[in-house]
Amino acid sequence: MKENKNEKSDNIAAIGIGAMIVFIALILVAAVAAAVIIQTAEKLQQNAQTTGEETTSLLSSKVVIKNVIVPGTGALYITFELAPGSDPINPANVDWAIVCANGADYGNFAAATVVGDQTAVNPLNPGATYDVTLTAAGGGGGDLTRCAPTANQDHTLAIQSGAGGFTYEVLNYGADVTAGAKVI
Repeated sequence: MKENKNEKSDNIAAIGIGAMIVFIALILVAAVAAAVIIQTAEKLQQNAQTTGEETTSLLSSKVVIKNVIVPGTGALYITFELAPGSDPINPANVDWAIVCANGADYGNFAAATVVGDQTAVNPLNPGATYDVTLTAAGGGGGDLTRCAPTANQDHTLAIQSGAGGFTYEVLNYGADVTAGAKVI
C-alpha cells in the first residue's frame, strides 16, 4: 500500500507576515522622525518669536542723541528724540550716566522739554525733538559734579530708557569747553 502524501509547504504567508512587520516598523520610525521635526520647528518658532519681542522692546524706547553742546561752565545741553516707531515713555524712566576718570554722574530726563518750549513734557513721544540740560547744580536732569565738561578729555554717556533701549555716546571735549562748544 502506498500512501499519498500531498503536503505542500506554504512559505508565501511567512513572507507576507515579515513584510508586514517591516512595514509597521517603518511607519513607527517615520512617526518618531515626524514628531522630532515638528517639535524642532515649534521650538525654533518660539525662539524666533521671543527674540523678536525682545528686540521690539529694546528698540521701542530707544533715545537717539541729536546734539550735545556746552551751554555754560560745567553743564551739558542734550537734544534728543525717540527712535522711530518707539512707544511713548515717561521722561523720568529715561536714565543717563556719564562716566569719566573721576567716577560717574547719573540722573534722569524728568526735566526734559520740547525744543523751544520750556514746559516739562510727559510722556515723550516719537517724532518730537526734546532737550534737557545737565548742570553742576543738578538743575536740569541731574548732577554733573564729577564729570563736568573738561578740556581735552573724553567722557562716556550712556542712556537707558524704558524697557531696555540703550544708547551709548562718547563725549569728545576738545580744547574749548566754553559756552557753545559742540561735543557731539
